[in-house]
Amino acid sequence: MHFTKWNGCGNDFVFINAMHMDDLKPVLDKCERICDRHFGIGADGIIFVLPSQKADLRMRIFNADGSEAEMCGNGIRCFARWAYELGLVSTRRFSVETGAGILYPEILDDHRVRVDMGAPHLEAAVVPTTGFSGNPVVSEELVSSTGSHYKVTCVSMGNPHCVIFTDNVPDDEFLKKEGSAIEKDVHFPRKTNVEFVHPLGNNRFRMRVWERGTGITMACGTGCCATAVAAILNGLAKDEAYIDVDGGTLHISWKGGDSHVFMTGPAAMAFEGDFTPELI
Repeated sequence: MHFTKWNGCGNDFVFINAMHMDDLKPVLDKCERICDRHFGIGADGIIFVLPSQKADLRMRIFNADGSEAEMCGNGIRCFARWAYELGLVSTRRFSVETGAGILYPEILDDHRVRVDMGAPHLEAAVVPTTGFSGNPVVSEELVSSTGSHYKVTCVSMGNPHCVIFTDNVPDDEFLKKEGSAIEKDVHFPRKTNVEFVHPLGNNRFRMRVWERGTGITMACGTGCCATAVAAILNGLAKDEAYIDVDGGTLHISWKGGDSHVFMTGPAAMAFEGDFTPELI
């Protein structure tokens, strides 16, 4: 079975063409092994391309722990370039069915992809989140299981995000402790991705992320979108934001209300190969 490895700002994925695959189970049973950086290929997740009855193509993404995610912003940018270069689509802008709805990536050049991510969802029941006094949840207090107090803003980009603005950039130890605690907090019935964000001024932010089902990653596209939305809601940015993550920078624009979020960033192929019989 053939695979291709891509990354968007260091957020990396194993891509598998499942257009004619009847059963994903043999791959999913080995998801953790494939994503293991010592015993497998190494990745933050596995992404499949499948036929769609609603769009040009369908994308399914599975986290490193085997759980399925609704969407992935860095993943869909890589998906767009990969599918285009495979010849699965013939136009640079096309539609992709995801667990978060139908999205529209557009290949701008050999390096950058722009994606219409749709409108953000702020209603508590949609995120989903419970137990906060405000709806939407904007700068509401959360006390984590570690006893730490935070002001959080909750946004869904088709998947749940808890955005926290900080006075500094957290290190790995902090992310593992606080990110994992908030991910599983009772306020988030489907768990949540957690973004710790340090404002730099002039619509620029430094963000580190704890991804639901994966842990620390170098980037999170939907997390960058949620961060920009949260920054605008909290009066820290206007209409657009540049989000610096461990693996690069994404540009996010949003004009507020029901308008769509647009994400622009890189997508790069690393290598391709075939699974050994021992791995699959």
